Amino acid sequence: MSRDLSGVSSPSKLMSAAWAGMFVFGIVMAVLGAILPSLFEKIGFNEAAAGNLFLTMNFAMLVMTLAFGPLVDRFGFKALLALCALLVAGAFLLLVVASNYGLVLAAAVVLGFGGGGLNGGTNALTSDINPDNRGAALNLLGIAFGFGALTIPFLIGALLRSVGLRTILLLATFLSLVPLALFVAFRFPRAKQAQGFPLRQAAKVVGHPLLWLCAFLLFFQSGNEFTAGGWLSTHLQKTFHVGPSAAALVLAGYWAAVMGGRLLSARLGKRLGSGRLVFAGAGLALAAAVLLAAAPSGPAAMAGAVALGLGFSTIYPTTLAVVGERFPSFTGTAFSVVIAVGLAGGMIAPWLVGRIAQASSLRQGFLVPVVNCAMIIVLLVLIRRNGAKSGAPGS
Repeated sequence: MSRDLSGVSSPSKLMSAAWAGMFVFGIVMAVLGAILPSLFEKIGFNEAAAGNLFLTMNFAMLVMTLAFGPLVDRFGFKALLALCALLVAGAFLLLVVASNYGLVLAAAVVLGFGGGGLNGGTNALTSDINPDNRGAALNLLGIAFGFGALTIPFLIGALLRSVGLRTILLLATFLSLVPLALFVAFRFPRAKQAQGFPLRQAAKVVGHPLLWLCAFLLFFQSGNEFTAGGWLSTHLQKTFHVGPSAAALVLAGYWAAVMGGRLLSARLGKRLGSGRLVFAGAGLALAAAVLLAAAPSGPAAMAGAVALGLGFSTIYPTTLAVVGERFPSFTGTAFSVVIAVGLAGGMIAPWLVGRIAQASSLRQGFLVPVVNCAMIIVLLVLIRRNGAKSGAPGS
């Protein structure tokens, strides 16, 4: 289903705004972890309090993820995206001046709300303005996230001693104003339900079996991605005695593989079909997860980590493309459901890995991604059997 985009800014301009917004969301997802050592030194709270920061931010993100879809379907993208970019800029400024834990916690809440809206809104916008090429467009959007996620850790590693954390956070604030300016300047498509939100039709979308199959696929995939991002470096160091610098380089290699895989998927998606692409990625991810859990040596685990990133790369954005294709009149609402369920998986899986590691070992904890990858393959088969239209995973 194509949309009438007459009277709005060109798709290339709107995509540049989406890329800028997703880039800033990448910064949001990385910033707390990157600045924690400096916050420990400056403010002096403990690890348990740090864990509460992540939990609070993720909960706020979950709330906004559930809210953004109906809002953009009813009122359009422009105001919500601009507001969320402004919230992120305000949160970064709050971190600049924060002198106690309460202010840092408040900043985490605001980051969650702003980041959740940027994530969902830019994904839904990208799906809407690329009706004939959703998979490629969403994979490219995922690359913008990767660059954003790498920016603050890179700046801290390179510039913390010379310019200080305050200057780096001010730079992050400036970067978050770039998408805000684009959201304000460009003309966005009209809201799809501008005459009123049809609850009965929306309920049919929310109750559709395909939507929930895709949602739970993202539940397991987000659990994988959050687990890898949060525990991979520690697993390499504690299980295989890899040095901190080498572990950091492997983690960078994992992210590079994710970004490279998404770029490759954007080129190969139409040629191979999204079904084959996602099945191939899930199969590679399962093999890599098994290798990470059972690796006999550090080099084998390192190879598994990079292969894991390549396998993960196409699963999330291509599944979102399927949802956008199947529910074009309620993209925002459908994305709200699947991204929120995915975020829940991203919160639960790393927590579960930590509990298993505490009771046994991180090697045992990394069986969680193995199970998750197996469940993704099962769900892909179920999506095929449930008659997903052409372009769905497994079709």
